[in-house]
Amino acid sequence: MKIFPAIDIKDKKCVRLIKGDFRNKIEYEPSPIEQASKYKDHGFKNLHIVDLDGALTGETVNLDIIQDIVDKFNLKIEVGGGIRNSESIKKYIDAGVEKVILGSAAIKDKNFLKEACRKFSNKIALGLDTKDGYLSVSGWKENSNQLTLDYLKEVNDYGVSRLIYTDINRDGMKQSPNFDESMKVADISNCPVIISGGVSSINDIKKAKNLKNVEGIIVGKAIYDGDIKLEELVKEDA
Repeated sequence: MKIFPAIDIKDKKCVRLIKGDFRNKIEYEPSPIEQASKYKDHGFKNLHIVDLDGALTGETVNLDIIQDIVDKFNLKIEVGGGIRNSESIKKYIDAGVEKVILGSAAIKDKNFLKEACRKFSNKIALGLDTKDGYLSVSGWKENSNQLTLDYLKEVNDYGVSRLIYTDINRDGMKQSPNFDESMKVADISNCPVIISGGVSSINDIKKAKNLKNVEGIIVGKAIYDGDIKLEELVKEDA
């Protein structure tokens, strides 16, 4: 089970959103670099970064910070947030990130996803952000009217190397992930799944470990609020 501590960057700061709402955000004291350093010092190997400025603008706004984290800490990093063209994918890969997460752009244009998987083999992760069974796009501000499982079936053979499943209703709420829906996604998916949204305790991590085709889990707000201690969490990281 890979543990992905999360860093969400907005205005150069570490923040957490509640259910993806930009008007409902909490800023945290450490800078993204300081937070990454803390994760590295505790022995984590993987890191999940979202460029929230990128999600809003469609540009690689915080590339310099992410490049800095890659250079300093030698962590395996997956990055998402407004990545809408091949140029942005290439910038992140050139910066040394392990996986580039495509979300809205891949959902709106399946050919873009297919082409990205072909061009950047084993580098593309697909982010499926779901609310009540339907995919959300554009920084979670709009519903796509596409059922998550239907969309996954359509793109399942494109060559995506990792799938990140987030239940928006659980995100930032610390009410445990939506394990039932996560299992449905993992059952169908041709690639390993990362669960995201709502992790509240070590018990959630232990539960995720027993799920088939689940590669890892993302932990965000529960770390920042002190509900999960990093010393405890890193023991589950393998």
